[in-house]
Amino acid sequence: MALIELIEEQAVKVPLESFDKEGVIRELVDVLASTGKVSDVETLYKAVRLRETLGSTGLADGIAVPHGKTNAVRDLALAIGIAPAGIDFEAADGKPSKLFFLMAAPPDKAGPHIEALAEIARLSRSKALCSALVSAQNAADVVALLRGD
Repeated sequence: MALIELIEEQAVKVPLESFDKEGVIRELVDVLASTGKVSDVETLYKAVRLRETLGSTGLADGIAVPHGKTNAVRDLALAIGIAPAGIDFEAADGKPSKLFFLMAAPPDKAGPHIEALAEIARLSRSKALCSALVSAQNAADVVALLRGD
């Protein structure tokens, strides 16, 4: 499944209301839950937090990819959040994160999860796209940019 197929306007939050790492994770888990794809919000939240204890999912260049594996989802699911001012997510380069891609996957379906992570890594190499996403005014703009509309 391509990352583009996972993107739904109702799973995009622009701008995020949170100001810290914990808040971002909670907010994006709730956004994903609002799509009806999460059977147990707390289980998903705990799975993402557990993954963060292994090492921050804050990458370089303002991108963070918090994720977790849990039976609280049946298929790979994605929520996207934009924080134009940036949030400390303990990123590899020490800079604030502005683009957040929260992924949830069932434990027995690693393939799509890995593919989506690779797509996000490729996307992050386009500085123009990342800049446009950070400047997006609403969820529809984010979806259009990611789909290349």
